[in-house]
Amino acid sequence: CAAWTAVDAAEDEENKAKVFAINAEGPRNLAQACKAIDSKMIQISTDYVFDGQGERPWQPDDKDYAPLSVYGKSKLEGELAVAETLEKYYIVRIAWVFGVNGKNFVKTMLNVGKKYPEVRVVSDQIGTPTYTYDLARLLVDMAENDKYGYYHATNEGGYISWYDFTCEIFRQAGYATKVTPVTTEEYGLSKAARPFNSRLDKSKLQANGFEPLPTWQDALSRYLKEIEF
Repeated sequence: CAAWTAVDAAEDEENKAKVFAINAEGPRNLAQACKAIDSKMIQISTDYVFDGQGERPWQPDDKDYAPLSVYGKSKLEGELAVAETLEKYYIVRIAWVFGVNGKNFVKTMLNVGKKYPEVRVVSDQIGTPTYTYDLARLLVDMAENDKYGYYHATNEGGYISWYDFTCEIFRQAGYATKVTPVTTEEYGLSKAARPFNSRLDKSKLQANGFEPLPTWQDALSRYLKEIEF
């Protein structure tokens, strides 16, 4: 699951070669190693391989890729390298990831909400969070099966904005912090373009016998019990 995930830093010229080495050449090398020993491979990818336009949920087997950022382009190249090299592979796209280890949006909002009476959060980027604990259980299930191909694997619970997510984070955490919705343009700050539409259709999971992930609301509740804030 190693990857370059610093989306804005990936736009810096001095980082681009490293980003592609990790996100594109890394999976290619792993795929070649898996092929040599006739092993299956699970590659974690992202909604950033799409351009994020429109409101239609992206299907796992959609091929109209149009990544907006260096990060997205590098992850797409990694996907294609795996698919071109192997027959026994899973490419699992996730979005809005949070977990006990590392930095993530939930931790950031909890820290900001503790310090300030009001936060501004974008309301025009739509998707669904992914809890790493729930994802890990699915990946184990995939490793023990042979329903290979492309999948989307965010939590259930419906499509939401970052604003909606923040409101629920503060509600469950017991924060009284005011959350003000703003557009991506009003918020500014980002070097890399973010997709507005990160809706990932997950119906292929259940169609192939995999258990859908729990709702993101339930995942958030369990997650908050695992961390200190």
